[in-house]
Amino acid sequence: MQPIQIAVVPVTPFEQNCSLLWCTRTMKGVVIDPGGDLDKIRSAIAETGITVDKILLTHGHVDHAAGAAELAETLGVKVEGPGEADQFIMDDIPATAARYGIPNARAVTPDRYLSEGETVSVGDLTLDILHVPGHTPGHLVFVHKGVGIAIVGDTLFRGSVGRTDFPYGDPDLLIAGIVGKLLPLGDTVVCLPGHGPVTSIGDEKTHNPFLPR
Repeated sequence: MQPIQIAVVPVTPFEQNCSLLWCTRTMKGVVIDPGGDLDKIRSAIAETGITVDKILLTHGHVDHAAGAAELAETLGVKVEGPGEADQFIMDDIPATAARYGIPNARAVTPDRYLSEGETVSVGDLTLDILHVPGHTPGHLVFVHKGVGIAIVGDTLFRGSVGRTDFPYGDPDLLIAGIVGKLLPLGDTVVCLPGHGPVTSIGDEKTHNPFLPR
């Protein structure tokens, strides 16, 4: 059995890939990007039988972070990530949620902001942190190098990349981060994006029209 398991729980009208990631030896896990639909997330936690240690956020957008405060309270755990530069986005979650019809959304202030070069532990697992801004200023990617899995949030998708048409978006910064930090992870690394199907670094290097050849 692999030392790491992941279950994906699509949430919110945006079909955001909230994920449960856990250590198969200890059955300790994390919830990554609980944007909403907390009943679905709680049901998935119960089904997997894991003990949630913490909540991780890749970035502060409403579909990734709007359920984090409530879920953290009910589970008695802390919220870690994203980078501090996304706090203004997380402060605006209730107003943004109202525009998109996402109920019970709350602003969230993480217990710990995360930065590139730091790590987070999940049972016996260690996740490395990469800072890949452009979609949002504080966007993070979580990588387990041993197995070759990256939780890439809204940086890289199958055949596409994250939106940068926000006032704080930066397409050049996003592409530079993908090329300089994600592609060097290796062709076999599996990427779980914030929306849509999984992909791999090798597939995106070959087929993604947004990346330089």
